[in-house]
Amino acid sequence: MKQFNVPITYRSRLISAIKNKRKAQDKLKKDFTPTFLDFGVLHIYLARHFGFCYGVENAIEISFRTVEENPGKRIFLLSEMIHNPLVNDDLKKRGVKFLMDTYGNMLTDFDTLTSDDIVIIPAFGTTLNIEKKLKDIGIKIEKYNTTCPFVEKVWNRAEAIAEKKYTIIIHGKPKHEETRATFSHSASNAPTVIVNDMNETVELAKYITGEKPLAVFYEEFKGKYSEGFNAEKDLQRIGVVNQTTMLASDTQAIADLLRKTIMAKYHLTEENIEERFADTRDTLCYATYENQSAVYGLLKTEADLAIVVGGYNSSNTSHLVELCEEKLPTYFIDSSEKIVSPEKILHYDFHNKAKKETNNFLPKKDPVKILITSGASCPDALVEDVIVKLLSYFPVNKNAEEMITQFA
Repeated sequence: MKQFNVPITYRSRLISAIKNKRKAQDKLKKDFTPTFLDFGVLHIYLARHFGFCYGVENAIEISFRTVEENPGKRIFLLSEMIHNPLVNDDLKKRGVKFLMDTYGNMLTDFDTLTSDDIVIIPAFGTTLNIEKKLKDIGIKIEKYNTTCPFVEKVWNRAEAIAEKKYTIIIHGKPKHEETRATFSHSASNAPTVIVNDMNETVELAKYITGEKPLAVFYEEFKGKYSEGFNAEKDLQRIGVVNQTTMLASDTQAIADLLRKTIMAKYHLTEENIEERFADTRDTLCYATYENQSAVYGLLKTEADLAIVVGGYNSSNTSHLVELCEEKLPTYFIDSSEKIVSPEKILHYDFHNKAKKETNNFLPKKDPVKILITSGASCPDALVEDVIVKLLSYFPVNKNAEEMITQFA
């Protein structure tokens, strides 16, 4: 896979050594057991896969190179380039400005832009409408488009089944940049509707079976269906794609439910199901799949707590937190600074979108066992910082620097 040039400050000698050794031992990526770091009184288990993915590294490289190659030019990010505060703050410090916030609210009016300005399209992609606005101004977005190829893969999949006259069901978070972009591209080719979760899918299925009057659909799914959507005819042939950072198990369950609903409604069999339900393989990106699979492997280890590092508005990171929470106390933090002391940690409750404080989060036992992972937009340096901070609270038998030799 291509090697990207990202700022050295985002790298970690310890994490790089660990990842390189695991990669050499497991070239086919079939081993999802964690990496054990034995510090004596502190045991740390690192997920097999975590941190920057292909799309994120590509976006970072393009963004920083753009700044270096265009001194004196006004450079804008369409919105957060990735969902990590450290990376976005670094770009701001280099003079990059934001056109929109992460929810699509304008921060800089498009009318103030000129054809001499540079606008970087984030890894999530953007809507066709915004692309047109920028092109009409004369801004050349192709050169500075960091849209992840795995996001584009979803758009291509949706276009392919649209050509066969299927309606597109998108499993995603309606306000997320990627889902908004995917919805735009999909809706240009076929009737499209978004479902956020299984609860919404169950309700959507009731319109297919006739359990709920179709007229109610337009209110219940307001803002989540394409213009001109006809619930009576557009739910007769469907296919499912997803926001690439959703839980794979959730997308599969949603697709399975809708598939069974269609089969029952139209008395179909496995042989003729494609008359009404598109054969869409999962559109989750490789990194999301690997990171989630690595967490399942991580959770097979008995531990006292888990720490997940990443941006608080990162979808893929929140799903890793969700998986860990099912088994043990889990703390979602965006930097080592949130570990204030052995007695206090400041963390994020993504369910309620609230910051929390927990006291006595480190158990008084020997050894203390901690699981650690991070999201696909989190620099490895932040994970090392967390490890170093934890080590400072224990009389450990070696430090992080000495641990590197074990993986050299």
